[in-house]
Amino acid sequence: MLQPHHDGSSLHVSTLTPVLGQTVRVRLRIPVGHDAPLEVLVRSNPDREPFFNKAVHIGTTGAHDWWEAEIRVANPVHRYRWLVHYASGHTDWVNQEGVHPVETRDDADFALVAHAPPPAWATDAVLYQVFPDRFARSPQAATHPTPDWAQAADWDEPVIGSGPGVSTQLYGGDLPGVEAHLDHLLELGATVLYLTPVFPGASNHRYNASTFDVVDPLLGGDAALVSLVEAAHARGLKVLGDLTSNHTGDRHAWFVAAQADAAAPEREFYYFHEGGSYAAWLGHGSLPKLNWNSQELRRRFIEGPDSVVGRWLRPPYALDGWRIDVANMTGRHEADDLNAEVRQIIRRTMIDINPDTLLLGESTNDATDDFQGDAWHGAMTYANFTRPVWGWLSVPGSAAFGGLGMARSVIPSYSGVELHAQHQRFIAGIPWRTRLHNMNALDSHDTPRFATNALPGAVPVALGMAVSLPGIPVVWAGDELGLTGVNGEDSRTPMPWGSLDEHADSIALYRQLLALRAAQPALRGGGMRWLHVGEEVLVWVRETAVSSVLCVAARGFYDVVVEEGDLRLDGEPERLVGDGGIGLFGESGLRLTGSGPAFAAWSLPGVEVPSTDDDEERAQRALLDENASQDAALSHGEPAAPTLTAAWSKDTPSVVE
Repeated sequence: MLQPHHDGSSLHVSTLTPVLGQTVRVRLRIPVGHDAPLEVLVRSNPDREPFFNKAVHIGTTGAHDWWEAEIRVANPVHRYRWLVHYASGHTDWVNQEGVHPVETRDDADFALVAHAPPPAWATDAVLYQVFPDRFARSPQAATHPTPDWAQAADWDEPVIGSGPGVSTQLYGGDLPGVEAHLDHLLELGATVLYLTPVFPGASNHRYNASTFDVVDPLLGGDAALVSLVEAAHARGLKVLGDLTSNHTGDRHAWFVAAQADAAAPEREFYYFHEGGSYAAWLGHGSLPKLNWNSQELRRRFIEGPDSVVGRWLRPPYALDGWRIDVANMTGRHEADDLNAEVRQIIRRTMIDINPDTLLLGESTNDATDDFQGDAWHGAMTYANFTRPVWGWLSVPGSAAFGGLGMARSVIPSYSGVELHAQHQRFIAGIPWRTRLHNMNALDSHDTPRFATNALPGAVPVALGMAVSLPGIPVVWAGDELGLTGVNGEDSRTPMPWGSLDEHADSIALYRQLLALRAAQPALRGGGMRWLHVGEEVLVWVRETAVSSVLCVAARGFYDVVVEEGDLRLDGEPERLVGDGGIGLFGESGLRLTGSGPAFAAWSLPGVEVPSTDDDEERAQRALLDENASQDAALSHGEPAAPTLTAAWSKDTPSVVE
């Protein structure tokens, strides 16, 4: 894997938060002796017209020559790639998918994004997903009457995983119950509580909302949400809500009014057909689809501080952002495609109320087109991480029912090479800044649990990948206990709070690997280089100027030599987690040996980068990065410090928040 490299991190891009018209410096590193470069160019695409800038050689560090070029950001999403001409006559095109001998498509180019950036705290986030009905019951839950649609269940009663009763089995978990267990999230290493919907709906999942105006009384009502958010904030936890922008429930007041009177203003909120039928999510009549051509719907739901989106972000509720359900289908129906308008209005509303909020969108397959930084900060998607990891680390041929999106609901059999190929294919079109905020979920409330079909010993490998590849790790409540489930409904198991001691080893694993991410800045915002891709083992390094982390994920036996000089070493690397052998090879190479399934990580020095700054600016940058690292490691349970991004030139700020 010794080849030219560029990514969107601060090692290679002078600012991750450019504005239109700003000149950004970008860098490419080329292995010494790889081939003699005659010319290095960066090809950008202002106004969709190719434009070449010549790069200059700025120095050599270790095994790499560094080249630097300038790009003027002409568009909100400004794409670029590298072109290297060698003395041998060979040509390399370098884009986010890798290195190619022939010209590549624009949709896999790197991207500078001039849209409003994500909140700084999101880069350090670890999400913990809670399905309120199944997380915990408070004493007051017993006072709530069972609604007409529900079948009351005892906490230790088996979950109905399919057939009648799937969505009506009610365990009675509530928000005070969640609040009572916030310390569990902190001890695990979570920084964000993600709640699936809290609005009333005639189901245990509440994705069929009957109103967005109140918190479901079964969960404790509005006051319970206020109390939960305040308690979470006091502990340094953020709280993310969940909204269905694609549909409501058929009991929603808007839909009831629309169905009762063709002249009602709410009639235009939905797609009604002749005879009274209507469009619905995948044909399910209980989930009528919203028609975003309606300006009144936009006013009530997404536009302005008094809209649904705005109201719950304002005090006293003060949610820290939204995860949008079925974001990929929102605004799309037959000839209509209003998705971009809707997501951009949602984000404008959020910025006007509190720009320090996060917006994630569900897009379970290829998330590329919609996730270019104009609104969604990251994707809840399965194509680039979840499915390939399952294909490599699960029992081949096992059934995987539910929302994971496996073809024929069967887990494929992938080699490590195939995992890497699928990951690169589906991540290549997404800007680096968005990639850092995609959800690295092993599973969710819509899927089987990963542990159900995992190879023996594979959970640490999969979790290690979730915490060390670019993105936000996600813990679906109960994963840390090793719970299983064959589909999305079956995986919504009530948390067994009375038997946590039986799951001590699994909890300890989650704490260890989430703590690794918290302690290592390189695993949160650092660059990403693949060093070896094999059938049974993957090796990569996450890098910053201050520190780096070498990671190995293995399914079976491995014996890998990392090329001499490809890593900066200062003696033998310090082991951070895991087993496996590591030793110096030659003057500055490494030999990695072991057997899997296993995940291991080692600490390395930071990347030495030729700099055009003076010594004082370099020292200031290193000190700020070091302080940010120490703050993250020491602030367990405290709000995360802003991410600091180094800039290179004297004509741009030395530090950009």
